Amino acid sequence: MSRMFGTDGVRGVANDELTPSLAMQLGMAGAFVLSRRGNAHRPTILVGCDTRLSGDMLASALMAGACSVGANVIYLGVLPTPAVAFLAKKHHADAGVVISASHNPMEFNGIKFFDGNGFKLPDAVEDEIEAQIKSNMADITFPTGEGVGRIEYRFEAYHEYVDHAVETVPVDLSGMKLVVDTAEGASYRTNIDALTRLGATVIPIHNDPNGTNINKNCGSTHLESLKETVLKEKADAGFAFDGDADRFLAIDETGKEVNGDQIMAILGLDMKKRGDLKKNTITVTVMTNLGFYLMGKEQGIQIDQTKVGDRYVLEHMQEIGGNIGGEQSGHIILLDENTTGDGLLSALHLARVMAETKKPLSELSSVCRMYPQALVNAKVANTKKEHYTEYPEIMDRIHALEAQFDGKGRVLIRPSGTEPLVRVMIEGEDQQEIQKKAEDLAAFIEKTMA
Repeated sequence: MSRMFGTDGVRGVANDELTPSLAMQLGMAGAFVLSRRGNAHRPTILVGCDTRLSGDMLASALMAGACSVGANVIYLGVLPTPAVAFLAKKHHADAGVVISASHNPMEFNGIKFFDGNGFKLPDAVEDEIEAQIKSNMADITFPTGEGVGRIEYRFEAYHEYVDHAVETVPVDLSGMKLVVDTAEGASYRTNIDALTRLGATVIPIHNDPNGTNINKNCGSTHLESLKETVLKEKADAGFAFDGDADRFLAIDETGKEVNGDQIMAILGLDMKKRGDLKKNTITVTVMTNLGFYLMGKEQGIQIDQTKVGDRYVLEHMQEIGGNIGGEQSGHIILLDENTTGDGLLSALHLARVMAETKKPLSELSSVCRMYPQALVNAKVANTKKEHYTEYPEIMDRIHALEAQFDGKGRVLIRPSGTEPLVRVMIEGEDQQEIQKKAEDLAAFIEKTMA
């Protein structure tokens, strides 16, 4: 049976897969596991959500569950995921919970937990929460009378996160024109406020959330209207966030996308120049573009690689003592300043580099050339997909391809975590060539492993 928790909390279609009943159980079990059991301590949990219609419904159920085991809850209302993580740590809460499905369509929602230090929970703690739910809360004693928890509402707390952001990156953005797409999501106040306070001329788009329009043809997964507006307004750049604002992508002044790899390259080089790049290392995933690795080699920066998923990036950063890492999708962790991906801080740092160097974003991003990528899926039985390396003919074909590229291309094979597929990703200089090679290799893997 699969785990209840995925790589980013518990997700599903709200009121179908993710029901108020399940949210209440997660509130009960989560508050119990995350509290300091065995003493008289009454835990405090902060809860925030994005702008989905189902957010208040699920938050209310989760908070009721937490109160039923004696926890106090502070409901923050609509807030970006990184804001909840930051406030949980700042206020010494026992945990923070975000009701959000990030970049997914509005009918989905999710529940993810942070510990009192603002970090996502390890798998073992999530498994303990799941075990409590499956045991029907066998270990939990439900208090009565004065033992029941209470809910406090602090919808004004978003100001604390904005203050933190502008104090962390106190740059003068006067004279800079920015188009900002908040994906009709959780950052519709915070990110506009922060950029405006720093002096930028901000043109907001997709910034009127109504509960049903989050991520709908907007935000970091749909950059078309941002590109159009940047060109129309002759803006210096366009900034795009996803529904819970832990991701950030940009559009340069020419209308070209600047992805997470390029943003990390710009920020990492600036940190190296300032002497702030710890371990002289940036942590990325196996899906990071070949151009990023070549940038690191040219610029004398160590590039460390880990599994796909921001939680694995964070774990590696903590292991080595690094302070910047992330994914091509725009999930960038600046560990000196927050404990999770933070779209606003990433955007402010990028704007600061633009302002201080007086270079256009197109020039800054050119330091990291993006190689074309081709991704093709090979259909393979679930029982076999993890064992592709055990087929010598497949490995010989992969090694032969890599030899052909001679350092100017890359072959990445990885089994899908959720589907009966082996994913074939090839990078190189010519899109048509690598697409054909990826299709041929995927077909060969399907035939060999049938």
